[in-house]
Amino acid sequence: MTKNANLETMSVFSPALSARFDLLVEKYPLRRSALVPMLLYAQDEIGYLSDAVIGEIAHRIGITELDVRNVASYYSMLRFKPAGRFNVQVCTNISCMLRGGYEIFDTFQEKLGIGHKGVTADGLFSLEEVECIGACCWAPAIQVNYDFHDELTAESVDQILADYRAKNQDKGGK
Repeated sequence: MTKNANLETMSVFSPALSARFDLLVEKYPLRRSALVPMLLYAQDEIGYLSDAVIGEIAHRIGITELDVRNVASYYSMLRFKPAGRFNVQVCTNISCMLRGGYEIFDTFQEKLGIGHKGVTADGLFSLEEVECIGACCWAPAIQVNYDFHDELTAESVDQILADYRAKNQDKGGK
């Protein structure tokens, strides 16, 4: 059995993501250049950057786990603990702050019963205050996973949460 085949059978990633990683490291002149995309794809599949994820990525690229952690810790969008199925990111940068971003964040905290980087007991929602999501013209704004919601009011929070709870039910969730 080859070293690469052994890695495939022991991988924490799906076969499809493992194949994607193999293509990524071939794409760049330096294998290390594939690190950030690999971290993002891994987080999408696993939910966070576990010790096993960090170890396997380090092995695939040929760098130390410390190197992977040092890069990953720089980016606020990368997580080392599990998030909820729906990760709510509330922007409180200047544009959003001036148009009610903190009120939106406070309302989410109240409605979900969690604080910054918290996860609801059922694992459905996590919440975090973020610096900027690039929607300044439509402030205040949030991002839930990869979906943007803008021009929000505190009153719109209930509907947003209800919509995601319904999405969870549609997919056979708890």
